[in-house]
Amino acid sequence: LMMGWITIILFILLAETKSENQTCKVIGQTGFMEFSKDGDLIIGGVFSLSGTRKIEDNGYQALELKFARTVIFTVEEINRDSKLLPGMTLGYRLYNGCGSENLVRAAVEAVNGEEQSCKSRIQALLGHSSSGVSEDINTILGPLSIPQLYPTFFRTVPSDRFQIIALLKLMEYFDWRWVGIIHSPSMYATQATTEFIKEAKKEGICVEYMKSFSRSSTTSDSITTAEIIRSSSSKVVLLFMSLSYTKAFLKIMEGRNITGKQWLGSESWITQTDLASATRKSILQGAMGFAIPEASIPGLAEFLLNLKPSDEPESAMIRAFWEDVFHCSFTPSNTSAMCNGTEDLRTISNDYTDMTEFRAVNNVYKAVYAVAHALHALLQCRNASNPTTGKQCVNMKDIQPKQDGDKVLFDENGDTVAQYDLVNWQMREDGSVEIVSIGEYDSSSSEGKNFKLNDITKIIWGGNHVEIPRSVCREPCPPGTRKAINKRKPICCFDCFECPEGTISNQTNAPECLICPPEFWPNDRKDQCLPKPTEYLSYKEIMGALLTIFCCLGVFLSLLTSIIFLVHKETPIVKANNSELSFLLLFSLKLCFLCSLTFIGRPSDWSCMLRHTAFGITFVLCISCVLGKTIVVLMAFRATLPGSNVMKWFGPPQQRLSVLAFTLVQVVICILWLTINPPFPNRNMNYYKEKIILECALGSAIGFWAVLGYIGLLALMCFILAFLARKLPDSFNEAKFITFSMLIFCAVWITFIPAYVSSPGKFTVAVEIFAILASSFGLLICIFVPKCYIMIFKPEQNSKKHMMVSKTVFKE
Repeated sequence: LMMGWITIILFILLAETKSENQTCKVIGQTGFMEFSKDGDLIIGGVFSLSGTRKIEDNGYQALELKFARTVIFTVEEINRDSKLLPGMTLGYRLYNGCGSENLVRAAVEAVNGEEQSCKSRIQALLGHSSSGVSEDINTILGPLSIPQLYPTFFRTVPSDRFQIIALLKLMEYFDWRWVGIIHSPSMYATQATTEFIKEAKKEGICVEYMKSFSRSSTTSDSITTAEIIRSSSSKVVLLFMSLSYTKAFLKIMEGRNITGKQWLGSESWITQTDLASATRKSILQGAMGFAIPEASIPGLAEFLLNLKPSDEPESAMIRAFWEDVFHCSFTPSNTSAMCNGTEDLRTISNDYTDMTEFRAVNNVYKAVYAVAHALHALLQCRNASNPTTGKQCVNMKDIQPKQDGDKVLFDENGDTVAQYDLVNWQMREDGSVEIVSIGEYDSSSSEGKNFKLNDITKIIWGGNHVEIPRSVCREPCPPGTRKAINKRKPICCFDCFECPEGTISNQTNAPECLICPPEFWPNDRKDQCLPKPTEYLSYKEIMGALLTIFCCLGVFLSLLTSIIFLVHKETPIVKANNSELSFLLLFSLKLCFLCSLTFIGRPSDWSCMLRHTAFGITFVLCISCVLGKTIVVLMAFRATLPGSNVMKWFGPPQQRLSVLAFTLVQVVICILWLTINPPFPNRNMNYYKEKIILECALGSAIGFWAVLGYIGLLALMCFILAFLARKLPDSFNEAKFITFSMLIFCAVWITFIPAYVSSPGKFTVAVEIFAILASSFGLLICIFVPKCYIMIFKPEQNSKKHMMVSKTVFKE
């Protein structure tokens, strides 16, 4: 993978040591060495110090010169350290090459040493700042390896695998699940993008588009790329390119009206402020990315800026560099001023003189120290053995290249610990750019703690967003819905479906909806199961209150009628209509009205048993009285016939006995019902899904219908007898009124049956109460109201004379 200029690679050489007498001839171009210093141990380095062997006005070469000078500074600093490699000095051989071919040749020259001697003179080679070039060099040198324990390829810049993981952590933190990728066509960028997509899938992050950009792209291709970015729904764009490709891309994207995007950059360009221009600020404002951590290297800035051509009198490259940056010449010229070699680099602004940050050069600094510590450990000797390797002690003359492979600061893959700064592009009012560190990533920390973000309020967001941009293909499914994968779309473009009736989801992106327990029901949002409301006929609701009022009214009218009858008990109309049965009937009507109240209120064990049995017994008592009165009327007129003696068979004792007998039958039915399978309170959750009906279950349906059937049988008998006696004189009998009352009674209860069966919940109870009240009011009104009317408003008709006249008319 090619990561651009920031990757510093450390090689532990693979060449075998040749004998003193063995010579060979180096084929091809030589003379790449630019800087050198003798020492007991030698470190080599390969850098692209110039283009085509002559310095050009190119910031890339200026930066490479800074790398090379950093090696020199670090070697001198190590030589001043009495504790590191004591008694020995480090030297260096730094080679200049440009282009992959010359860089490989320079590396071979570094390994071979002097032109006519194949004896290796360096113990380690600092590779090129590009990973791709360094891997090419490693491929060439690899077959020279002496089989040993340690690897031969190390790097002080973390593998791009760590950068990919860090970018995914960043996207997860801000919940950016829908991103676009623009990458260069190089193998580095292509492989890195492929690795990113692979890891992104594991974390549930999807790529909307992946577009390759080439510096040789046509205008049509550039327009297509810009249109893809502009029209995409993803708000986050990952630009995975080297610095040179990034410059070309941004130049082409200028004026393409690409706004509203949050750009993420690879660490190859994310700290390069020279990318900013007036036309690019709208694109790069708020850009984020991971960069090599900032470092402080005391004395390095002064060392780099104090460079003079006299420091390297043998270096033609330094002279060319000096002439180029100061626009002068060391030889007489008609076009340029003469260089005196004392010019101050602090007056120049380029990549070499930029001392604002040491992110990249710090890796060169660490690479030299890694070699020094490896050599130091290898040369340790205690009790005739090396405490690091456990083998026999060696001296510096016996050091073989691959023996230097101590894994100081590297893992089993040759990678150093990954540490990054998360940086944010922030444009100042004066047009300059400030790269602000807003977080960090450290692969050595435990999972969940390796990514840290500083004060989020200090972040400038891309795309003119004032808050964290949202970049998702589909917003998360809220509670109350379930998440369903759409096979025709990326996994991030899922569907959300509302939970079916009776189910909930109480979390975001719930894969399934949960069924509520039987006694619970979802709320309106379907994100919580709430206890089902219970329903029963209550005194507090309008229907229950109205029925209660009618019950009380019925009791009051029955009581009032009883008082009227009691006041007029000695009048002919009361005596003629069997006052004893009339008072008993009025008493039973009061009980009928009162038993309706047991149907109102929360069902309980006692109320369920009482309501049906009280109703059944009081109504039988009531109908028995009416039946008795009807029989009395019939017997009374049979007794007026000559020779008839029927009244002695149905006098007051027989009337009481008949009422008692009819009622005892119902009592027995109720006792059997309560004994075998009585009514009980029940929570009916089947009729309504969303609420519970508190009802009185019948227990034994046979018992219930036996009670109703017996009442209906007595009512039918009473109706038939009253119907037969309907033409008797009005003043002497009440058969006509009993007929009407029984007609109403039977009509009500016949209608009650289908209404009772089909009515839901509390309406079932209301129907039953209505039937009780309607039939009770029917009996009260039809039987007693006409008599009360005569006693109060027509007292002249309440006389024995009037009764006798009616009787005479009847006889004629």
